[in-house]
Amino acid sequence: MVKHVSSFGRNGVHDFLLIRATAILMTLYTIYLVSFFAFSGDISYISWTQFFGSAFTKIFTMLALTSVLIHAWIGLWQVLTDYIKCSKLRGGLQFGIVIILLSYFFSGISILWGA
Repeated sequence: MVKHVSSFGRNGVHDFLLIRATAILMTLYTIYLVSFFAFSGDISYISWTQFFGSAFTKIFTMLALTSVLIHAWIGLWQVLTDYIKCSKLRGGLQFGIVIILLSYFFSGISILWGA
């Protein structure tokens, strides 16, 4: 069996399950945000900061962000693996995507948990 170093999951089934799990988590997060907008009435800066100031929302937001990044990496890895045949170009693109996704992750941490 060939092991792909750059794949996120161990195999195709694992990637499939990760995609489905992250999609479910992103759907739940979307429902959570929509319910906040629908039921909070007038949204002001104070209500917005209180909403995102709660530990539950911060943790749920980080889980959703991590899910988006995992979802994006698996999808982009599959597209690059299928359509970019030159291994050096594919490796460079994958490296660039990893750098971008990591910067999104650390930006999310900084925005949510920073001062």
